[in-house]
Amino acid sequence: MRRRTLLAGLAAGLTTASTALAAAPALAGTRRPVLHVRPGDSVQAAVDAVDGPGGTIVVHPGIYREVVNVPADKAELTIRGASRHPSDTVIVFDHANGTQKPDGTTYGTAGSATFTSAAPGLTVRDLTLANDWLRADHPDITGTQAVAAYTYGDRTRFENVRLSAHQDTLFVDTTALDTFDRQYFRRCYIEGDVDFVFGRATAVFEQCHFHTLQRDVDFTPKGMVFAPSTARANPYGILAVRSRITSGAEDAAYKLARPWVPTYETTAWPSLVVRDTWIGPGIDPVAPYTNMRDAYPWQSMRFHEYRNAGPGAVISVPENRPQLTTSEAAAHTARAYLGDWRPYELP
Repeated sequence: MRRRTLLAGLAAGLTTASTALAAAPALAGTRRPVLHVRPGDSVQAAVDAVDGPGGTIVVHPGIYREVVNVPADKAELTIRGASRHPSDTVIVFDHANGTQKPDGTTYGTAGSATFTSAAPGLTVRDLTLANDWLRADHPDITGTQAVAAYTYGDRTRFENVRLSAHQDTLFVDTTALDTFDRQYFRRCYIEGDVDFVFGRATAVFEQCHFHTLQRDVDFTPKGMVFAPSTARANPYGILAVRSRITSGAEDAAYKLARPWVPTYETTAWPSLVVRDTWIGPGIDPVAPYTNMRDAYPWQSMRFHEYRNAGPGAVISVPENRPQLTTSEAAAHTARAYLGDWRPYELP
């Protein structure tokens, strides 16, 4: 199993050189210091050492078995792998929703995350964020959500990042119910099985690769890629553009999406657009959407597609695959969703 192939853990604390960099004061008008984290160091210790907004943490190749939390006061922070290969640098832990904490309570879905950030302007690139908790190892736990990354905060950017877990891999959230924080994912790889990209943020996925995992279960669907929970007042939810969806499971074993209407926001009106994307045979082409709760049928939600290709994108039952018109599609672009924020020159 994946978890057993990882290193047992890492000692806390930065190296002497890293600590010296962290302690150096930043002069007005000068560049923020760069902190280096190497195997045996702690990524969280580097985050804690960042003094005020800005700064860069370079994480060198290795496996860092820890939970990392970036608070809101670490705005404009960059965390990146030292190499351009995200598989070289792995931050991983194994909490699940139902995992018991020392005080006897459980972590819950959001609390299970290996990586959490509330910081506006965060950039993460060139590394892997993983949760390697496995259902098979914990048959007594029913809360099987195990999040790799839980992100909330406006202008969050992930580039060339691998996100790996099973259920609820990536939670794209907002800082409050009345905010529509923007998140942008470019050239990322995201794998999971149940609702593994979910949440209420305005989230754009461009040139990303979504991969559904094989599951040893005797029922279908085995899972869903997306589960948006967009606020009714937000015109934009989750957008996947120029991406691809592949599967390790048999043909038609997965659904593309189902709507999530949380108990704490029953007015939610989930929004998802998948456009200009290759959809492989793992997605059910006849009925690609399903319900999470019968009280909130997917047909009443804002689910649309546009100019998709591949065996999982075949339109055999048109009413099961709502399509945008060309004029409607013009309002569902990365530029429209991200507004005045330009992480790249976007079309």
